[in-house]
Amino acid sequence: MNRYVPAPVIGSVAFVAFVLNTLFWFPFLMATAIVRIVVPWGPVVGACRRAAEWIAASWIRFNVAGLKVAERMTWQVTLPDGLQRRGWYLVTSNHRSAVDIVILQWLFLDRIPMLKFFLKSELIWVPVLGLAWWALEFPFMRRYRRDVLERRPDLKRRDLDTTRRVCERFRDAPVSILNFLEGTRFTPAKRDRRGSPYRHLLAPRAGGVAQVVSTLGDRLSSWLDVTIVYPRGTPTFWHLISGQVGEVRVHVDPVPIDPAWTGRDYEADLPFRAELQEFVRGLWSVKDGRVASMLGPQAGAAEAAATDEGRVFEEQ
Repeated sequence: MNRYVPAPVIGSVAFVAFVLNTLFWFPFLMATAIVRIVVPWGPVVGACRRAAEWIAASWIRFNVAGLKVAERMTWQVTLPDGLQRRGWYLVTSNHRSAVDIVILQWLFLDRIPMLKFFLKSELIWVPVLGLAWWALEFPFMRRYRRDVLERRPDLKRRDLDTTRRVCERFRDAPVSILNFLEGTRFTPAKRDRRGSPYRHLLAPRAGGVAQVVSTLGDRLSSWLDVTIVYPRGTPTFWHLISGQVGEVRVHVDPVPIDPAWTGRDYEADLPFRAELQEFVRGLWSVKDGRVASMLGPQAGAAEAAATDEGRVFEEQ
């Protein structure tokens, strides 16, 4: 249908629909949070959390339906068998674009529990969405610059302790925890500036994963490692809602979790830290080759010439 409608019209209509959908569900979501706080009784808290996740899933479902109308997108997806909506999952992924989270929500909707991810503390101030994330108990984390951490190493420990407490809370009900191990979106300029040993990825950080596998290792149904690429170039959110992404390729691999990781202290246990860092680096080496294969030679050459914004998009 959108073949005959200009992209600015599609995008504008989709954006308005997204805003109206968000405003419709927001009061119901906040009501569950208020009841949960006012009546902190186990059965009530559990019911409120289930209601909040149903509301969030309904919000995502409507957004996905709208994107299906707006977006002529070709999917190429590889998924493992046996995914369960009542399981616990660690989901890791490379990070290409602001579109990644929408694509992952779209892909995993009704396959595994709703994705939850760590957010920068400043995002609590995003109008409407910040409070919605808070109501859904998304964990908000402080992010410190490297020079600050060098002066105050205790801040790093505080961040890890916060992550551990959040993971302990997630033991109560099935959850999917999403972690972008690169910490930020990939661009060739960032890769070169940071001295990444990979062609298509930034170097991964294992600290967040360590807290999840240490605290929830005995609960996790699976660790799902996602590789996501956009062969026509790295899209923005506008490209997504205006029907200009064109193609997305996603490969999901189950990753083995060593039972011996459960209960280990990433900061104090140096052998555990070294083992997990080496494991994640090996995972990323395989992923780097997979990204190259999924992009193909033409797309890979275009990416190599990308600017620091990481945009190599062909306007339609």
